[in-house]
Amino acid sequence: MTKSSKIVSALAAVALIGSTATMLPAVAFAATDAPSVTSSRSFHKMNVVRKDLLRESTASEVDAKANWGGVESLNVPQTQSQAEKDAAARKAAEDAAAAAAASRSESRDSLMTATTFTVTPPDGKTSADLVNFAQQFAGRVPYVHGGNTPAGWDCSGFVQYVFSQFGIALPRTSGAQANAGRRVPSLAEAMPGDIIANETHAAIYLGNGMIIHAANPRQGTLISPINSVDVLQGGRYSISRVL
Repeated sequence: MTKSSKIVSALAAVALIGSTATMLPAVAFAATDAPSVTSSRSFHKMNVVRKDLLRESTASEVDAKANWGGVESLNVPQTQSQAEKDAAARKAAEDAAAAAAASRSESRDSLMTATTFTVTPPDGKTSADLVNFAQQFAGRVPYVHGGNTPAGWDCSGFVQYVFSQFGIALPRTSGAQANAGRRVPSLAEAMPGDIIANETHAAIYLGNGMIIHAANPRQGTLISPINSVDVLQGGRYSISRVL
């Protein structure tokens, strides 16, 4: 055998040994008694593939035959959006306002019904007769803006009506009534039957600091101290004598 042939034979032997050594771990691994591993899906396969994955879900559906461990029967509480809460609050406020308006209307209707009565005419033509005549309307006639009869009147309409029953024609507004007749300098010199008036209110003086007047829609016609009326406080009025 030549030297070259020996070298080739040696290299072939080395290659054979290396190939055999490489295969040994694989053969040994295959011979081990390792457990088999299997996998399965934890959840059932979806029946319908959703195409629009970014669209917000508005409902959930569960396959009737699927078993999800009871999650499909959970009673999930329904919640409201902020817009729904705001709409419910507005509706509650509107209902409350409507109920309040109906209550006010009912009160006015009741007052109107309760004030139907026969007016007692004056006994004479003196200022005392005028005061007695005017007092019969206290608590019995409602305040009605623009009215000037016992069916309902405002402040100047009341004064105008009372004096008309004594043959005295007064202007319609409180500001004009403040300038009617003869001016009385002060309340200390006022007499029953005088007119207490300014640009916003008019009343008939009863004496001792008391007046009778159509106050407002809530109180109607009543007797009260002159200083209890806001628009007359501080002497902000004139005193006129026409009878």
